[in-house]
Amino acid sequence: MALSLQQKITDPRQGVYLIGTTPPKADTATDKVARIAKKLLGRLNEIEYDGLIVYDIQDESSRVAAERPFPFHSTLDPRDYGQLLRQLAQQDVITYKSVAQRDGSEFKAWLTQTAADYQLENLVLVGSPSSNGEIKLSLPEAYQHLAEHSTPFYLGGVAIAERHAKKGNEHLRLIEKSAQGCEFFISQAVYNAQATIDLLTSYARSCKQQGINPKRIILTFTPCGGEQTLDFMQWLGISVPEGSKYRILDAENPLNESIKICRDNLQQILQHCANLDIPLGLNVESLTNRREEIDASIRLFRLLKALMELHLAEKQVA
Repeated sequence: MALSLQQKITDPRQGVYLIGTTPPKADTATDKVARIAKKLLGRLNEIEYDGLIVYDIQDESSRVAAERPFPFHSTLDPRDYGQLLRQLAQQDVITYKSVAQRDGSEFKAWLTQTAADYQLENLVLVGSPSSNGEIKLSLPEAYQHLAEHSTPFYLGGVAIAERHAKKGNEHLRLIEKSAQGCEFFISQAVYNAQATIDLLTSYARSCKQQGINPKRIILTFTPCGGEQTLDFMQWLGISVPEGSKYRILDAENPLNESIKICRDNLQQILQHCANLDIPLGLNVESLTNRREEIDASIRLFRLLKALMELHLAEKQVA
């Protein structure tokens, strides 16, 4: 019998391979939403993956002063799109949820509805993108409400290597989130291999010192087709070293060059972290709805999955 996504995430001997996607715009007609979902899944028929991540897109303009490279558009409720994808693909779905906009009672009602009406149980909760503006519910408060809820949700968190590079404490945040119920973590898109290596190393050392088992960390990668996507990545807070930036911008085929950079970064991470007791996973996303970048994400997934599978096989015979 095939393992569920939760079983794979929990078992360090298993690989975990995910595809990240964004819901269509909020005003998209129902029949068009179905066509978009079927078109995406048609592309994914070319690969073998374990589940889908559906993001909760929020206006993050309060986080940075710079203008957003792509205009913000409200999207469908991730639960609606996640439920549709799960039904069409017969695959497990992880649903992101931004919690700052609702108070405690509203969030508890959201949890009840998510369980009863959507039958979605794999969640990643995300806090406010900045301390500016009104925060009705903090992330720790949301974790507490979820822990007290009658539905046994399977909870994940976000891991941000860039935050570790600035503050040096992201590994401690991961340990704290684990104590609050997180069973896995999904990284921000990786373009700075060293920042990710530093975070993983610090996390492994602290877990060993505290006598706890590290949770699985699913590394996210995304292709980049040119300057506007690169600007958007950096606006989102993704660290792109200058050398990588110019490799992409000066390349004859920026998408293919970005795929090579992602491959190189994953190879570095696996090489440096091979002896760390951290189960890893892979998530590949496209940051835009451009056809060429979506197609590139499929090529990227194939390449990185092969690297991860080889790493896992070598680790099991070591």
